[in-house]
Amino acid sequence: MTHKSVKPAKKKESIGSRIFTIVNSTILILIALICLLPFVNIIASSFASTQEVVSKRFILFPTTFSLDAYRYILSTPTIFKGLGVSVGITVVGTITSMFLTALMAYGLSRRYLLGRNVINFVVVFSMLFSGGMIPSFLVVKSLGIINSYWSLILPVAVNAFNLIIMRNFFQALPDSLEESAKIDGSNDLGIFFKIMLPLALPSIATISLFYAVTYWNTYMSAILYINDSVKWPIQVLLRQIVIVSSGMQADGAVVDIQPPAITIKMAVIVVATVPILAVYPFVQKHFTKGALLGAVKG
Repeated sequence: MTHKSVKPAKKKESIGSRIFTIVNSTILILIALICLLPFVNIIASSFASTQEVVSKRFILFPTTFSLDAYRYILSTPTIFKGLGVSVGITVVGTITSMFLTALMAYGLSRRYLLGRNVINFVVVFSMLFSGGMIPSFLVVKSLGIINSYWSLILPVAVNAFNLIIMRNFFQALPDSLEESAKIDGSNDLGIFFKIMLPLALPSIATISLFYAVTYWNTYMSAILYINDSVKWPIQVLLRQIVIVSSGMQADGAVVDIQPPAITIKMAVIVVATVPILAVYPFVQKHFTKGALLGAVKG
């Protein structure tokens, strides 16, 4: 005798629940549009003519399509050099930061570590207080890395907030994993690389994005520590372009032609933002999970 599976009847949604869903969805859509429309306006304005940008306060789609702003930005190989510098700093910096952060976070997550509470206090203290610009400059100078790409990486290699998120993630993992591995003869490094890191991939993807955004947006550090304009990252070069396009005098000008002053600023935002935004879809599935896993347990 066969029994047919009976699907459970769907619970009828009440009128109040439907009204809440509609109102909630409407509010979320409006908030999403408020966040999205400025980006659409910037992109559309970067492709519009100068006259259209001046005559209209808000543009969703340019009536007169123009590439003048992008021709101006890409009219010199210096821009491509700056892009290469930023990509290199972002890749090397993110790998370096993740390696140091993961090692330190795993060590601080072990309750048997001597001096663990003191080190944790120092980490939290550094989130609230910092030496400031001049002491940081003196430290970088004393290390002999002025005008070196390492001056843009080492001072910000470990972020205290990211470290705490990853420490909490490791701390939430059961101790039985480590105990089992030690019974099988694995040492601390083997446990870290073969067991803990694979389990921490969501957290690693999330924190890597945080670090990548930080390194990509490097500006003030480059102004302070990099004296050679050839080594400037893209953010500094784009700032120079904006200054030149506004008719102001700038050191190390990278172009000689006169750009459309308003649309160039919009195009600069697009060029500076789109590359790092392109990374987000690849880590999106890990982003929310990684942030929540590391923030659950303090």
